[in-house]
Amino acid sequence: MAYAVITTGNKQYRVSVGDVLTIDRLAGLENDGTTTFDKVLLVENEGATKVGTPTVEGASVTAKVLDAAARGPKGIAFKFKRRKGFHKKIGFRAALTKVQITAINA
Repeated sequence: MAYAVITTGNKQYRVSVGDVLTIDRLAGLENDGTTTFDKVLLVENEGATKVGTPTVEGASVTAKVLDAAARGPKGIAFKFKRRKGFHKKIGFRAALTKVQITAINA
């Protein structure tokens, strides 16, 4: 089974065809559209491994956009200073994109 290691949003992901990923928001995408990841660090296909320095030349990974405007779970940032009566509560939700890998081009 072929797989690749890609980088997007300063994170690395090991992907195979059919995988569904939830990654940091990619701007300018629409649902049911496609996107291409050109920063491929490693490609493995039937025992033949290509390692990039830093990326594999000519390799790309194609993905279908399932949800362009997904949001992550709510996170809470709570700050306080003891014995001072100071406390501050801030909530946030990460902006995400859900994609499904359709092809690995080596």
